[in-house]
Amino acid sequence: MYAPPVFHRPVASTRRRRTGVLTAVAGLVVSLLAFVPSSPASAAPTLLSQGKTVTASSQENYGTPATSAVDGDNGTRWSSAASDPQWIEVDLGSSASVSQIALKWETAYAKSYKIEFSTNNSTWSTAYSTTTGPGGNETLNVSGTARYVRLTGTTRATQYGYSLWEFQVFGTTGGGGGPQIPGGGDLGPNVLVFDPSTPNIQAKVDEIFKKQESAQFGDGRYALMFKPGTYNNLNAQIGFYTSIAGLGLKPDDTTFNGDVTVDAGWFNGNATQNFWRSAENLALNPVSGTDRWAVSQAAPFRRMHVKGGLNLAPNGYGWASGGYIADSKIDGQVGPYSQQQWYTRDSSIGSWGNGVWNMTFSGVEGAPAQSFPNPPYTTLGTTPVSREKPFLYLDGNDYKVFVPAKRTNARGVSWNGTPQGESIPLSQFYVVKPGASAATINAAVQQGLHLLFTPGIYHVNQTINIDRANTVVLGLGLATIIPDNGVTAIKVGDVDGVKLAGLLVDAGPQNSQVLVQVGPDGASADHSANPTTVQDVFVRVGGAGAGKATTAMVINNDDTIVDHTWLWRADHGDGVGWETNRSDYGLQVNGDDVLATGLFVEHFNKYDVRWSGERGKTIFFQNEKSYDAPNQAAVQNGNTKGFAAYKVDDSVTTHEGWGLGSYCYYNVDPTIIQGHGFEAPVKAGVKFHDLLVVSLGGQGQYEHVINNTGAPTSGTSTVPSNVVSFP
Repeated sequence: MYAPPVFHRPVASTRRRRTGVLTAVAGLVVSLLAFVPSSPASAAPTLLSQGKTVTASSQENYGTPATSAVDGDNGTRWSSAASDPQWIEVDLGSSASVSQIALKWETAYAKSYKIEFSTNNSTWSTAYSTTTGPGGNETLNVSGTARYVRLTGTTRATQYGYSLWEFQVFGTTGGGGGPQIPGGGDLGPNVLVFDPSTPNIQAKVDEIFKKQESAQFGDGRYALMFKPGTYNNLNAQIGFYTSIAGLGLKPDDTTFNGDVTVDAGWFNGNATQNFWRSAENLALNPVSGTDRWAVSQAAPFRRMHVKGGLNLAPNGYGWASGGYIADSKIDGQVGPYSQQQWYTRDSSIGSWGNGVWNMTFSGVEGAPAQSFPNPPYTTLGTTPVSREKPFLYLDGNDYKVFVPAKRTNARGVSWNGTPQGESIPLSQFYVVKPGASAATINAAVQQGLHLLFTPGIYHVNQTINIDRANTVVLGLGLATIIPDNGVTAIKVGDVDGVKLAGLLVDAGPQNSQVLVQVGPDGASADHSANPTTVQDVFVRVGGAGAGKATTAMVINNDDTIVDHTWLWRADHGDGVGWETNRSDYGLQVNGDDVLATGLFVEHFNKYDVRWSGERGKTIFFQNEKSYDAPNQAAVQNGNTKGFAAYKVDDSVTTHEGWGLGSYCYYNVDPTIIQGHGFEAPVKAGVKFHDLLVVSLGGQGQYEHVINNTGAPTSGTSTVPSNVVSFP
């Protein structure tokens, strides 16, 4: 993104399947037959489940997570929602010969339940089943080979949910029962952890900023982490590849009487290149009453509490082209000023100051009313489905990762009251450090470990495969993955609940067909109850050096939530040219029921977004067409002038989008004509709200907004052409 000036002074205030869930439930009921327990294995059994990765269908509240059932503490428990069926599943890390299950029920026990074994988390066999469970302490002698052990309750003995003090799995393993790759450990030299008593905090933060302020394509990566407490007289300026975060469970646990600042002095007051940085999980009392966060793409502001105002423009109200806020509370006014577009999700604000082209809100308390295009506010009362990004925090002296719970029709922040979700100890993570091989990373996942990438650059010569359900892959400090030999950097299996977050994927010099792939080709499983989330996962082709990829990101899994991504074919930096950093497609969506909240995709040689799945939804889209197209012929799409920024396939019957914008700046050949920014079949189920196209300074023009609808752009005045509703 590097747009020409836009100056605004402050303004006062069917491919499947929903029957699958019912079929599965019916299958559970049919299978409730009494089994005679098998004889125990002859070898002395070992407790295999304690401290291992565990997941559940639900939890009653924050204090009763699934991890409490495998922590060895008879005073902590997992409890489920008060409905049937419910399940809890433990991943032993490797296949084992299981000989015994011990269940320590709280008062709320299961009258009917079954225990199943699996070696792959896909194909299951029943090891034990009963319709007359007695509750209390049950010891079940079983026999079978399993890596995954699941208990599914189908009839509760009380009105409450299922509640287990302990879920213990005993058996033997060929490898001695322990993982080969240890979990946990230190966070490496580029994670700087402070507490209020740390001396010279300001000097250390300033030292990092000096390195990173203008290092747009540098190799430094840093995470500044602050333990719970109060920090006085601190101004943390945040440069490239720097993340700042509190280590409390809630933002107010870590309070700055000071600021977290992004400005654009390094670029003469122009904030359109303030990329790749983040702020999370802090409370701020800004010194002047207003904090400054002047950013553009790939700079999320998450889970923040600003006890004052928030200024999204650089000093002097120079150009800016952001941006993204989620799960945050700003007590005062948010002033976008010169920001061309912005998306705010599931937050609370005192007020919103003004709008330029495209200000979009979903689930935001205090958001301005729907009024596009004048003022250009697109406002949805709620967000259909959301699950906030996982984050590192301290529980006493122990590091854990909190995984927030899924919300439907969300509105406001997720952290009022007791945060809902699951805490995973750091011991269940492979803490990845620069130099780690893809083979080791994959082995850790196969063992049952989650992944925590520390700040750094990771070259991989094979794909990182995330094929285990509910795996968390979390990057700190814009951890960067580069495929060296044309492989796909990351692939996710057709499994439930994977969380990809906080990563930058850089194309390597040898062309990759895909850089990030969520789900295999032909994926068809129903993940609606527990979708995969892709959050703050950014993809870059060129800029830091020559790189190529046919498609940046492919979403094959149904129900995936893409919550804030920037897919960028570089328009500046090193290794930039129409063929030098060739990348035809940004995002390809094949899965059904995929939701994108905060979608930024720019400069690809052909379609920036192509949507082939059914029932897709996008809330906010920001796009620029490729700057460097050499001539009209280079972008010609058959009889159509140019490839649409956002295309919905003709076969799609249901699709909806809100607050979408596309801009052109054909500075190599300003005579290029773009037939339209958006292309979609004209069907009752395909709906768009609040669309716009803009010619930046007259460098190229659009003939229409969507299909043949919408007025053409013209001249050099950079005025949007808008369509309020389509069809």
